[in-house]
Amino acid sequence: MIYKLATDDVQAILTVVNDAAVVYKGKIPGDMWKEPYMPARELKEEIRSGVQFYGWKENNALIAVMGIQVVDDVTLIRHAYVLTAQQRKGVGQKLLKHLLGLAARQIYVGTWEAASWAVKFYEKNGFELVSTAEKNRLLRKYWKISERQVETSVVLQLKRQP
Repeated sequence: MIYKLATDDVQAILTVVNDAAVVYKGKIPGDMWKEPYMPARELKEEIRSGVQFYGWKENNALIAVMGIQVVDDVTLIRHAYVLTAQQRKGVGQKLLKHLLGLAARQIYVGTWEAASWAVKFYEKNGFELVSTAEKNRLLRKYWKISERQVETSVVLQLKRQP
């Protein structure tokens, strides 16, 4: 079941994010990796900045999270993670479809360039990569990330329906 998560779900969100993010270790640039991947203060700042998290629970346990954030004239999909043991069961796709249904603006998602599996997931779900120049513009305008992260990331946009 999909739930809108609250601030008292912070520890459960962190458990999912930090479990799932282990896949980045050794893939993303070493200077961008940290442990834990997302500390509590960073998650709380993301929530304060307007990221609303949704989660998938089974047997009352959170197994997947995904955030949505309206920034100016666009909607961003943020922090999409599924517990390692629960991946490849369609949960991420269900969460993404739910969040897409909430958005009324152009939708973007950013991820690590080295995370080819994530890029393929978004492409399978109707997104397409933007050009490098557009990626740089979008990341600098709508995300609050370092220049190093801009250099090592990609942005995908939801394809417009004809």
